[in-house]
Amino acid sequence: MDTLAAALRQLQSRGLPRLEAQMLLLHALGQPAHARAWLLAHDADPLPPDAAARVRALAARRLGGEPVAYLTGEKHFHGLCLHVDARVLDPRDDTETLVDWALALLPAGAPCRVLDLGTGSGAIALAVAHQRPRARVTAVDASADALAVARGNADRLGLALDLRRGDWWAPVAGERFDLVASNPPYIAEGDAHLPALAREPRQALVSGADGLDDLRRIVAGASAHLAPGGWLLLEHGWDQAAAVRGLLAAAGFTQVQSRRDLGGVERCSGGRFD
Repeated sequence: MDTLAAALRQLQSRGLPRLEAQMLLLHALGQPAHARAWLLAHDADPLPPDAAARVRALAARRLGGEPVAYLTGEKHFHGLCLHVDARVLDPRDDTETLVDWALALLPAGAPCRVLDLGTGSGAIALAVAHQRPRARVTAVDASADALAVARGNADRLGLALDLRRGDWWAPVAGERFDLVASNPPYIAEGDAHLPALAREPRQALVSGADGLDDLRRIVAGASAHLAPGGWLLLEHGWDQAAAVRGLLAAAGFTQVQSRRDLGGVERCSGGRFD
């Protein structure tokens, strides 16, 4: 790895996509993850030996299955830079579909109450709080570790979250919200994709034999926690939209519908509680 350009070529030859190779090289050099233009401008610069050692170690970890976000310690989500690590899921770009839908339903200048169930890093809750400053946003997670990550992100970003620990609806007993959003576990036990996700917390991924156990629990408890006219928005697996719409319809929700992610997959489903 004599120059930055040579380092990038070598990382790609080991099997890393170009964008990931750039992000790891920038991190090893102490540059921000978005500074890819800087790499192009400095591609003939020599790679310092200490940075070369760091990037080799990072590449080995990435090739071993660790998400890039865990290696760099950050992930950009809906315009926010979140700190993430192995205590929480790596926020996916497709989850921005859920946030965009929530924002479309929440008037920009009106006070409202919003709940994020299974907040993890706080990605959904913080994106809503950032875009809707008059919203009172509550975020729930069963994991104390996840709440610590979410709290750190909220403090660093200067955004107010009411963080509570507990199992789904339990921490908000007796309370009602104008909108509830959730990206719960939805992968089936034994799913072929699980080995590729082995570095992320299993409890945030797997939900019973068909992947719908937690989604069923959330839908079943929603009517006691939504204000009249409130919405429940749920992220789910690529092949679960019809099943989730069925759960919502059976629970009495109206205007049941789905939204497609960046790849055109029905990734989120929701309905209104009248």
